[in-house]
Amino acid sequence: MTKPMLLADFARLPPSMAAIAVDGLSAAIDQVAAAAPERHQFLRYHWFASALAAYGGEARTILVEADRVPLIALPIVAVGPRWAGVAAVPGGYWPFRSFPSAIGTPDAAFGVLATALGQRVNALRMGPVYDGDPSATALVAAARAQGWAVIDRFVADSFLLDMAAAATSGWPRNSTLRKNRFHEKHLAEHGVLDWRFMDGAALKAGGFDALAAIEQKSWIAARTDGHDAKFTATGHGAFWRALPDDPVLATMMHAALLCVDGVPAAFSFDIDAGSLKYAVANSYDPAFAKHSPGKLLYYRNLVEAMARRMTTVDWGAGDSGYKRVIGATQGPAIRDWLLVRPGLPAMLGRLLKGQWERSGHRR
Repeated sequence: MTKPMLLADFARLPPSMAAIAVDGLSAAIDQVAAAAPERHQFLRYHWFASALAAYGGEARTILVEADRVPLIALPIVAVGPRWAGVAAVPGGYWPFRSFPSAIGTPDAAFGVLATALGQRVNALRMGPVYDGDPSATALVAAARAQGWAVIDRFVADSFLLDMAAAATSGWPRNSTLRKNRFHEKHLAEHGVLDWRFMDGAALKAGGFDALAAIEQKSWIAARTDGHDAKFTATGHGAFWRALPDDPVLATMMHAALLCVDGVPAAFSFDIDAGSLKYAVANSYDPAFAKHSPGKLLYYRNLVEAMARRMTTVDWGAGDSGYKRVIGATQGPAIRDWLLVRPGLPAMLGRLLKGQWERSGHRR
């Protein structure tokens, strides 16, 4: 009679990992994004597809699977002359350019990714991304272990508001609320004040036009050629206006809008990723600047977010003055990475290290 095997007699085999490269954007990106940390779950198929449609490029996707379950999805697009073999991670610049990987993905999977990447490109530009970004940090470590030249340049410091701590410390202060009521009273002398909040569907149904109208009157149009505006036709409007076509991204998009007598006067636009709010853009009509409409709207936006139990606001880079006044503190640095595959490309990459670093910003 055959002796029955006990559970202890079985050995758990390590997962079988493989990298698969496909032309275009893989539908598996959404599966990986859904299994990623909350802060990365906006890195969906449509996020990358919208960027390609707005900015151009032909993508390939490198997937790393364990027992046929996708753990990592890295979209790449060629940049520069074809002979150079340089690729970049596509996507929107705000809040950052990264790629999704499932929570708990082992380091070995990123080693498989680095090997597959080295078989297809000479170098990869990745960024801007935050220090501590789970996907970028793991790929950088795997690339270093395989002898890649790894170069970074500093972009900026981020600023974070701990809303959970603020909620327990009496934020906003009564003195701030009194000042805000004073400004609101005088702002109302210009007309009826209408405060509203919109998701991606409402933005698609006319909300984006209101945001663009404010941008066209703001400093960004007056002092620049307007190419950095987020929602105008001459700026990045094509990218942002395409995102709500994905219903999941539509629920993550959030805008606060102030109208004065029906005229858009100020806005704040965010991406809500779980309990984390990425503050992507805000602006106001300078005709109302005396009464601080942007500040008034943002305080209302934060109070509304606290009511929905958002715990952190990530303001990204940029002017830290008003952010510190509201209560933000310096967060992780934001960097641009250049990974150059082993061999002659890495030797050349190390020679260009100083030039790449100097092309960034100084603290």
